[in-house]
Order: sequence, then structure tokens, then C-alpha cells
Amino acid sequence: MTKINPQRLVEHFISLVKIDSESGNEEAVAEALAEQLGELGFEVTKLAVPGEITNGFNIYGKLAGSLAGSIAFSSHMDTVTPGNGIEPVIEDGIIRSKGDTILGGDDKSGIAAVMEAIRCIQEQGEAHKTIEVAFTVFEERGMHGAKSFDISKIESSQAIVLDSGGPIGTIITTAPGQQSLKITIKGKPAHAGLEPEAGVNALTVAADAISKMQLSRIDEETTANIGVVQGGQATNIVMPELYIEAEARSLNDDKLAKQVAHMVSTFEAAAQKHGAIVEIDSSRSYNAYHIADDDAHVLEIKDTFAAIGIDAMTKPTGGGSDANIFNANGLKTVNLSTGMAKVHTTDEFIAVADMVAITDFIHCYLTR
Repeated sequence: MTKINPQRLVEHFISLVKIDSESGNEEAVAEALAEQLGELGFEVTKLAVPGEITNGFNIYGKLAGSLAGSIAFSSHMDTVTPGNGIEPVIEDGIIRSKGDTILGGDDKSGIAAVMEAIRCIQEQGEAHKTIEVAFTVFEERGMHGAKSFDISKIESSQAIVLDSGGPIGTIITTAPGQQSLKITIKGKPAHAGLEPEAGVNALTVAADAISKMQLSRIDEETTANIGVVQGGQATNIVMPELYIEAEARSLNDDKLAKQVAHMVSTFEAAAQKHGAIVEIDSSRSYNAYHIADDDAHVLEIKDTFAAIGIDAMTKPTGGGSDANIFNANGLKTVNLSTGMAKVHTTDEFIAVADMVAITDFIHCYLTR
């Protein structure tokens, strides 16, 4: 086994989660990490993210190695809300927040693991593969950092995203595509007490459509959800307009297209029936990916886990990550668990032993 320094790993992780970095506010953590990578000898490039979504930037870093092979590790720097003023607590080998915020193990556990593995390698003077890092912003709200990442910077032909939960050794080789739907239903206002029949209630249209719509779990590969509904002015006005945000996901592109077509046509039929107008903005958030269990990249990862005594397993997931974006751009990428648990909630936690184990994996992978 390696000489991972658990105390240094945990201290670095805690220092990172204490830096506020909700999506759009990643500047402070990005600056800190760019400086720390530079101190480790990386050539660091700060990559601007177009638009006005963030005050931060993506980070590309490269540390040339003397062993054959090259790998890009990626983690995102942003957190969901509530992610400001995080106060980590360590009890019985478990790190959690004080309880009124998330912890930020999603995804600062991945960043801390990569950097501790490199510190360990350098301390021991070990030969290693060429290491590239791609730390992204704004992953939690649509993977915009990865979508704008200059993929031509990455010289490796394969990458590992460290942004999943489950037992250490979990390799996400299959993830869904997601379609985003923004629906505006335009009815007709009328006085609800004097002449309700003169109006067209947008909510009635939506309710009619939704009652006929397949939602939630469609099959083992496909889900659909209506997550945002906004509308209405007053109880004495027949609701003239309603705005809805929905999504569909599937591991199978044909099933995804079929589900989206079903949702669109159901809204359109209800609008026509009630004399309303419906406007639907349908856009692909990200594409599905699937990497075979016997792919060389997957086999090398499994062999590395086996070398540190962990029986790795490939799994599909229902969630998207930067791995979806990198795969779509031609960079073969899997997503590995860091042991993060109950992410996106104030009950989020991570075990120190899991953080040590994934750091051990990275160290072993780089030095084999």
C-alpha cells in the first residue's frame, strides 16, 4: 500500500469545502487551486468560460511524467446550494457538514484525492505517467464548464471523472442523455366570477395534458419529470398563461426521442382541444454515453483497483456528469465513485476511509 497521508488529505479537503463556491461563484476556489497546482509543478492554464454565468474559470493543468501513458483527471469546483459557510464536522471517521448546508464532497473530494496522490508521488520520488487535470465550473447547473472546456488542450486519449457515489470501485460506464423542455401554455383571461366560460384556463390545459402523459419511471432506461410550474395572477382571473419546465432522460437515444415526442404531442393535443396556444422549447442538455466492460480503459482501471485489493464493478447511472460532455467531444471518459453519499442534501457525508481508498487508486494508477 501507499503512503497516503490521511490527515493532509482531510485537511486539504476541509480547506476546499470552506471556500464558498456555489455554481457561478467559483472564482475564489479556482484561484486557490490554480495556485496549488502551480506549487506542485503543473503547467496551469486558466480557461475563460464564455457568457456571464460565472466569475470563475476552468482550469487545465499538465504535469509531465517519465512513465509511458497519460491520463486526464476531472472534477468540478462548484457546489449546489446551500453551499455557503460550510462547517465540516468529523466524527468516527465520517466527514459531514454541521447540518445546515451541504458538505461539498460533490465534488471537492475528487479534487482533494487527485492532489494528495500527486503530493504522495512527489514525496516518495516515484516515476509516474503524465498527469492532466481538467477542473470545471458550473457543473451542477448544466455542465456549462465542461461544455465550454477547450478539449484540444487535453493530450490524453482517455479521462477519469471523479464525481460519483457508491462503493469505492464503482465505475460508471453508462449514463443517460437528457432533453430539457420549456413549455409555455397561453390560454385566455376572463373574469372568473362574471364570465369564466369566456376564458381558457392554461392550468386546465396543462392538467389535461399531464393526466394523459407518461411520467416518472418509464422503463429501466428511461425517466421523465415535470419539475417547475409557474403561473396565475389572481383567483378572480381565469389563468391566462402557464410556464412549465420538464425533462426526459434515457440510456437509449431512441427511447429518449420517443418519450420527448410523446410529451410534446400530448401538450399540443391538449392545447388544441381547449383552444389554447402552446410554445415548446426542446433542447438536448447532454448525450448518453456507453463504454464496454472490456474496453482497454475500463480494464486498466479494474486492474488498478484489483492491485489495491478492491473488486471494481461497472454500473449505469441515471445522472449526467462532465463525463457525458467529454465523451460527446471524443474523449473516452468514465466516472468513478469517491464515496460521496447523500449529495445535494444537508445530510451529505463522506468516509475518510473512502477518500483514502480513491486516493490510493489514483496513486497506483499513475505509478504502475
